[in-house]
Amino acid sequence: MSRHAVRSTPSDPHAKAGDVVTPKEPTSFDRAGATPMMAQYLEIKAANTDCLLFYRMGDFFELFFEDAEIASRALGIVLTKRGKHAGSEIPMCGVPVERADDYLSRLIALGHRVAVCQQVEDPAEAKKRGPKSVVRREVQRLVTPGTITEDRLLDPARANLLLAIGRRKVSEHAHAYGLAAFDISTGRFSLSEVADGALSAAIARYEPREIVLSEAIHSDPALARLWRDTSAAVVPLAQAELEPASAERRIREQFGVATLDGFGQFSRAEIAAAGAALLYIERTQIGTRVPLSAPSREASGATLSIDAATRANLELTRTLSGDRKGSLLDTIDRTVSAGGARLLAEHLAGPLTDLEAIGGRHAAVAYLVGEPSLCGPLRDALASAPDIARALTRTGLGRAGPRDLAALRDGLDAAARIADRLAEPKDAPRLLKEIGEHLAGVDTGLVAELAAALADELPLNRRDGNFVRAGYHAEIDEARKLGRDSRKVIAALQARYAEESGCRTLRIKHNNVLGFYIEVPQAVGEACLKGLMKDFIHRQTMVDAMRFTSVELGELESKIAGASDRVLAMEGEVFEHLASLVLAQTEVVAGVAEALASLDVTASHAELAIELDWVRPRLDESVAFTIEGGRHPVVEAALRRGGEPFIANDCDLSGKESGRIRLVTGPNMGGKSTFLRQNALIVVLAQMGAFVPARSAHLGLVDRLFSRVGAADDLARGHSTFMVEMVETAAILNQATRRSLVVLDEIGRGTATFDGLSIAWACLEHLHETNGCRALFATHFHELTALSQRLTRLDNATLRVTEHRGEVVFLHEVVPGIAERSYGLQVARLAGLPKAVVARAGAILKGLEASERDRPTRRRIDDLPLFASLADAPPPEPAQPVPVDEGIGALVDELDPDAMTPREALDALYRLKKERARNA
Repeated sequence: MSRHAVRSTPSDPHAKAGDVVTPKEPTSFDRAGATPMMAQYLEIKAANTDCLLFYRMGDFFELFFEDAEIASRALGIVLTKRGKHAGSEIPMCGVPVERADDYLSRLIALGHRVAVCQQVEDPAEAKKRGPKSVVRREVQRLVTPGTITEDRLLDPARANLLLAIGRRKVSEHAHAYGLAAFDISTGRFSLSEVADGALSAAIARYEPREIVLSEAIHSDPALARLWRDTSAAVVPLAQAELEPASAERRIREQFGVATLDGFGQFSRAEIAAAGAALLYIERTQIGTRVPLSAPSREASGATLSIDAATRANLELTRTLSGDRKGSLLDTIDRTVSAGGARLLAEHLAGPLTDLEAIGGRHAAVAYLVGEPSLCGPLRDALASAPDIARALTRTGLGRAGPRDLAALRDGLDAAARIADRLAEPKDAPRLLKEIGEHLAGVDTGLVAELAAALADELPLNRRDGNFVRAGYHAEIDEARKLGRDSRKVIAALQARYAEESGCRTLRIKHNNVLGFYIEVPQAVGEACLKGLMKDFIHRQTMVDAMRFTSVELGELESKIAGASDRVLAMEGEVFEHLASLVLAQTEVVAGVAEALASLDVTASHAELAIELDWVRPRLDESVAFTIEGGRHPVVEAALRRGGEPFIANDCDLSGKESGRIRLVTGPNMGGKSTFLRQNALIVVLAQMGAFVPARSAHLGLVDRLFSRVGAADDLARGHSTFMVEMVETAAILNQATRRSLVVLDEIGRGTATFDGLSIAWACLEHLHETNGCRALFATHFHELTALSQRLTRLDNATLRVTEHRGEVVFLHEVVPGIAERSYGLQVARLAGLPKAVVARAGAILKGLEASERDRPTRRRIDDLPLFASLADAPPPEPAQPVPVDEGIGALVDELDPDAMTPREALDALYRLKKERARNA
């Protein structure tokens, strides 16, 4: 594996998200003069230089050298020292084994990779080799952002994707990129291929936690921005490890087939991507075979193309601030299971372009909307189904615990009950019938076996034991009885010894060093040594007590210890037996998990439609776009929480009774951006298979959705707001087709007025004449409205505003026509600008408007009309001085902000506050 490994590696704990950095080699791997334990550590660390090494020592995972310094800073734990190496003290820190997952999750979130090194030998066995022998240890797993499987490290509502990228050359200057998307936590595996220009959109759609690719792809200058922008950890692999023949061989070996023909036809780029991912998975899992579903291939153009900027602008899965709350996903999520929540996010990220598939989803939702007596019980049963997809994967990897088996038991039981309910209606649509058929495949015998074997209260780890139900295994019951009875036997033995010795305070106790022992006061102990209790064997003398054992007590201890060990061993055998029963039906269980998730998403859409009065959209192959009473789902939800209504609006871009491009003018705060976004979101909802917030909707299938809404700088790359705006607009104009929907808000506002107007004008013409797409175009350049007289497929619309007693009232109604004013001054006043500033702005505005009226006869500065009118505006009112206490002024004059530390600045602030209070 390449050592140009991941962002935020041990050598750079503070690297920003998506960076790929080269880790610094540790100071020395020289084991000369090292203790045996440290020599072992250095040997293991030398093989894992691109990871933090969690080195198991008893009940702790220890970290040393630079790893310790990084972990100490990242986790906020104490950094200490342990001996010396090469003349320098060895930094060290550690975390308890039982809390290791908590610390791992924090390190993974920061982008680190962690090698988990476990003890693979009992310390007693190591001692047999000699007093200086070290317990054998091995790295059993590399924990990376894209390969984690533990529930405590995963977001239950989000897929944890590893995305591998391969490529092939299609012309002298173009490539096709193969994408292999793996979710190791559930076994999902899909392949697709995209063109050069679609790679960024594909990465944005998948939102991977980790990206694996060849060094050649990673070092391609044309793609440098992609790796810089992504929040995923990026892992380049050496080109020599990714030969086409070895990639295909890995796929065949993974699925145990002689040829890939049975899976369909894959491109060379897709095979390269799959091979790279399987190589990486094999290394991170240290050779453990990961149970994966057969690869499914997504046809080109199967999903609605949405680029990264549009996803961000529309806030599909997270808001612009990065939060899930307030996003479209958060607003529409009514799922009741983890698998359903993940599938809903997947559907939202990749709306379909296949009419038959979309129609199938709509039909299933419509059926449940019409059958609330069926939908409610189905949702109740789904809510009782645990996450069996991830439990199945952990079972296949040998990482499952008793609670995973219980999750499989309960999930399969819920599936069987749901299958019975779905079998009742005979007129159910095809999707619901297919779901029912998958669920009907549950082996009720397996469910019964798991129910009979597993106790009601279960430990997290199998090593803790006591998870087999009483009555399931006779030998376990017998051994447990011995353990329970031993307490009575110990108590009886203690009573007999107390009577024989005449010592009423004699006690039989236990610790991990001595095991069971007899403890008596010092005086009685002396008597025992002189023959009072001939069976007693002296073990230890304390300050005020003496400890003994006896042959009888030793034999009893052996029986008790043996019984406990036998119970753990037998419970382990039961666990392996149950796991093997589950894994024998891996394909069936995986299908059940997918069916449950699909049903949950369908029922979620139905619940949403019933709750919010959403309707089934009509989709076809036309270029229609007619929405009556459309609403913005997120804004409406926010208003509903405050008890306010949302004003619905129509939108017709069909090109029949109206144009295919709608030019929207209107005041700030009038609702232009909301109107634009809501129509784009209705398309996404319709094509993902959901109902939509409208009275009715007739949509011709959209192939690409583009949205340029809002302003954002990209100062890290030296890009201004206007530059970002132009880059995103260029992508739209170059890629939009007749079937696309384009949403543009305020194009050209980030530069000089005439420059911006010219650019907006030209963009409108290009959309109309060249792209021919459906578009919503909001602007404050009212001059553009005149284009409707020349561009036949362009209509004007505006947001209604009224004035009441001098106050502006925004009605948020979209009507045909042109805005008379932008009401910018009123909005500025509402925002709290100083009255003097608003008044001055009003005076300037009057001058500008007068200048515009006089322009035909007054052309004193033709090229600078804005500045020419300034002479007519009244001068600004002089600013009123703000009184300042002389004492405070003197204190301020003494301050030198550039030379002050944060503490000195805080002290100065307190002095000013104190002086102000004194003068009040």
